[in-house]
Amino acid sequence: MSSDQPVLQDIRDKLSIRHDDVVGLNFIKATCPYFFRPHFRQGLRSHIMEILKQADVEIENRGTVVDGLRWFPRAKPTHMLRIFRTRLASIDNALAEIKRVKKVENYLGSDFIAASSEFLVDYHGPGGASIMLCGFQVYVEGEILDPWGLLGGDRLLSSLYESLHRTTACSDVHRKQWIKDVRQKAAVFVRKIMQMIAEAGYIPDLAGAGNLVVPKTGEIRLVDINNISPVVFDTEIRLDDKGYPVCDKSVEALSLVETKILGRSIDRQDRIYRFFLDPDRKRRVQIKEELFYRKAG
Repeated sequence: MSSDQPVLQDIRDKLSIRHDDVVGLNFIKATCPYFFRPHFRQGLRSHIMEILKQADVEIENRGTVVDGLRWFPRAKPTHMLRIFRTRLASIDNALAEIKRVKKVENYLGSDFIAASSEFLVDYHGPGGASIMLCGFQVYVEGEILDPWGLLGGDRLLSSLYESLHRTTACSDVHRKQWIKDVRQKAAVFVRKIMQMIAEAGYIPDLAGAGNLVVPKTGEIRLVDINNISPVVFDTEIRLDDKGYPVCDKSVEALSLVETKILGRSIDRQDRIYRFFLDPDRKRRVQIKEELFYRKAG
C-alpha cells in the first residue's frame, strides 16, 4: 500500500459526514434518488442527515421564478436519517437500545415525539463488518423550545407564536387561543413524562440544546431520542456515556416546562421533584455538569 494513500475512517468516528459518505455506505443504493445533507443540529451520539428530494435541491440551487422574481427556497427534508455512533457489542445490545426508544414512543405517542423507525445494518467499515444502528425519523418543522432561556410565560409563548407564524401583525384572538392550546398540550406532555418515570423508570434527554421543538400545531415534540436514562432514586449522580448528568438535568428541564409554559409552580411534594430538585443534590449535579462542559470545551 502506498504511504500517501488516505487512511479510511469509520463513519462513526468522523466529526461530520456529507452526501458522498452516505451513498458510499454498503447498505445504501448507489442510485439513491435522494440527497443527504447534514442537519444544522448534530448530536453527540449520532450523525443527523436531512433526506431531501433531488428535485427540491436543484430548485434550491437554481432558483424558481415567482411573479417575475427569482426565489431560492430551501429544500425541506422528507425525513431524517440517524446513524448512531455507538458501537454495539451484540444483537442483544442493539435490541435493548431499540426497546428503550420504543418504550419512550409508546408513552409519548406520535403527537409528542418525532417517531423513528430503527433498523440494524451490517456495516462494512475499515475494521471489517459490524452491527450498526440507524433510524429513519419523522422531520419536525418548528421552533426550538429552550427550557433554560430567559423568557417565560406569555412572553415566551408570544415569541414562539410570532416566529412560527412569521408575523407580528396577527389576530390577538388567534394568538391567545394558540397559547391556550400550547399550554393544554404541554400539560399532557408533562403528565406523560411523569407517568413514564413512575411506571417504566426511564426519562429521555429533555435538557439538551434543541431536543424539544414546538411546531405550528403547538405540541412539544421530542426530536432527540438517542439518550434515554434510567431513573434511580439513590444518592449517586448517574452520568451518561459522555459524562453528563442527563437524568437530573432532564427532571430539572421538565420542571422548567411546567413553570415557563404552564405558568404554574411545581409540586415540590411530588416524589420526583422532591428527590431530584433537592438543593444539596442540585449543587452536586452542577459540579458534574461543569466538569462535563470543561471536558467538552
